[in-house]
Amino acid sequence: MNILIIGGGNMGITYAKAFINSHVVTRSQLMILEKTIGKTDELKSLNVGEVYNEAGDCISKADLIILAVKPQDFMQLSESMAKAVNKNQVFLSIMAGVKISTIKKALNIDKVIRSMPNLPAQIGQGMTAFTATDAVTRHEQALVQNLLSTTGKTLYVEKEDLLDAVTAVSGSGPAYVYYFMDAMVNTAMQMGFNKSEAELLVMQTFSGAMSLYQQSELNCKEWIEKVASKGGTTEAALRSFSENKIDERIGAGVQKALDRAVELGKS
Repeated sequence: MNILIIGGGNMGITYAKAFINSHVVTRSQLMILEKTIGKTDELKSLNVGEVYNEAGDCISKADLIILAVKPQDFMQLSESMAKAVNKNQVFLSIMAGVKISTIKKALNIDKVIRSMPNLPAQIGQGMTAFTATDAVTRHEQALVQNLLSTTGKTLYVEKEDLLDAVTAVSGSGPAYVYYFMDAMVNTAMQMGFNKSEAELLVMQTFSGAMSLYQQSELNCKEWIEKVASKGGTTEAALRSFSENKIDERIGAGVQKALDRAVELGKS
């Protein structure tokens, strides 16, 4: 399978490196289309595939085309490539908010897979959910899922609308984690630790807690019960969280992210 990645930004480079390092494709099977001259020099130095400046030079060579450009740039891009594509090609979009129907109409194609990755994909620890049109065969879907899995875990969803929820939960999710960590770091500094000490305490706490969770069959509530002894310090903190309805406020924030994702999709 010959793959063309359109867009040499962070995610485009992430996919190119992941595909090559995982040996799912060879360098001769991978192409990158990037318009910015300075960026093309950088891409060539990475030696992850053939780098092109013009759509007409590479579109027809690809079996799978990955749309890794900014959503606002898609319509202009589609005008430059519409005549070169064909209905046998599979298109994988990682553009947030751009609907499958928009991609199909702009390019006059049928085989579209839309996905929503998140930032940890850059280190192979990402979470990517995806959905596909009926025209995409099971074999093609499996091939694409295998490619996406080089950057972390994957989840297939039947309904495209669920990708908005994915955006709100896992797409934006890393920022929620960093927000909570930052609050803990600041609190630790107020308690007397310097910044590096506070960051070490919080970082290792999150890392250790996540590793412990992944290596067991206990759910979050069960682990909370193991940490929180009756009348102890953890119980005092959890009681404060409960009284201030922190869980409801987190839920409300994630809902706001979902609302915004839906709004952006409509526009």
